[in-house]
Amino acid sequence: MDLSLLQLGLWLIAGIVSFYFSLGSARVWTSISLGFFLILVGVVIPTAIPFLPGADLPRVQALGSIIGTIAIMVMTHGFMEYYLFSRTLELEGRRRYVFMGTALVILGSVIFVAINPEPSSRTLEVIRIIENANWVFLSIINIDMLRKIYLNVKDTPIARGFVAFMGVFVCLFLWKGAALYIQVYDLQTLAGEYPFRYQFSSVVSHLGNILASVSVGGTFVYLLRLLR
Repeated sequence: MDLSLLQLGLWLIAGIVSFYFSLGSARVWTSISLGFFLILVGVVIPTAIPFLPGADLPRVQALGSIIGTIAIMVMTHGFMEYYLFSRTLELEGRRRYVFMGTALVILGSVIFVAINPEPSSRTLEVIRIIENANWVFLSIINIDMLRKIYLNVKDTPIARGFVAFMGVFVCLFLWKGAALYIQVYDLQTLAGEYPFRYQFSSVVSHLGNILASVSVGGTFVYLLRLLR
């Protein structure tokens, strides 16, 4: 069963809620919510709507994977800042610096892709492996960082939000981890020889994708009600 449309619909809701959250909250939340919004732009839309104009171009596909990598790095930076804030209760900076910094990194990626040779199928596969590897290892780091933030703010009303984010990153780990396993062992090509491993990994990846979108949207709705 093709779950692309269901995943697209759920991530549209999660992405819109995340972007709305980034506009009116304290700056420390902007990196976190903007990173989740970039999942919709760089990862979900190019995969779920392959018939979009230009979506089949190698440079566009490469840029989508690069934006996906930027997404997990931006939100990890946000959680690192929140961890420092929860220990020091000192916070500075403005939201527009986050938007400008992210836009500059994406612009630099566009230039990088444009000035280099058109990516071959092997190059695209390598870029996707790098993207998924970043997601897997940074998801683990974020789960540990969220645990530490929770310990610092466990007596505040917002503590449950960080427990919810831990659940989000568990789902993201399952989504990207299963996709990485398929890529590294080329199970899509070897599906005939290892049907159970390929089918099981595909199911885990799709299920992690759907649960991640639902948990992202639910977490930001909960935080919106709590913080505004």
